[in-house]
Amino acid sequence: MATDQERMEAGLKVRKEVLGAENVERTLSAADDYTGPWQDYVNRACWGEVWTRPGIDARTRSMLTLAILATLGKSTELQSHTRGAFNNGCSVEDIQEVFFHVAVYAGVPAAFDAFRSTQAVVKEAAPKEQ
Repeated sequence: MATDQERMEAGLKVRKEVLGAENVERTLSAADDYTGPWQDYVNRACWGEVWTRPGIDARTRSMLTLAILATLGKSTELQSHTRGAFNNGCSVEDIQEVFFHVAVYAGVPAAFDAFRSTQAVVKEAAPKEQ
C-alpha cells in the first residue's frame, strides 16, 4: 500500500504531465499557509489516488473530467483540463463530442458555456495537425 508521500509524488508527476509542469509549478508557487494544505491534498488524493488508477486510461479520464466540469459549469478548471485533454491525446473532435453529449444529458446551457469557455484554449493549445 502506498504511503501519503508516495501518493503525493505520483500525483504531482501525473498532474504535471496532464496540466503542464509550468502551470502546476505556477499554482504551487502561489500556495501559502492557507492554500498549501489544499494543494497537498489535491496532489495526493485527486492526482495520486484517482488519476493513477489503472482502470481507465488518461484520455478517457480527461474526457470524463471535461464532461463533469462542463456539467457543473466550472469554466476555469474546464480550460485547464482542456489543455490537459490535448496532452492526453484528445482531439478537437473528441472535445466537441464530449460537449455535445453534455448538451443532451446536462443541458444546452452547460454545453454552450463549455464551448464558449474553451474556445480560446482550443485555438491556442490544440495539436497543430487538427
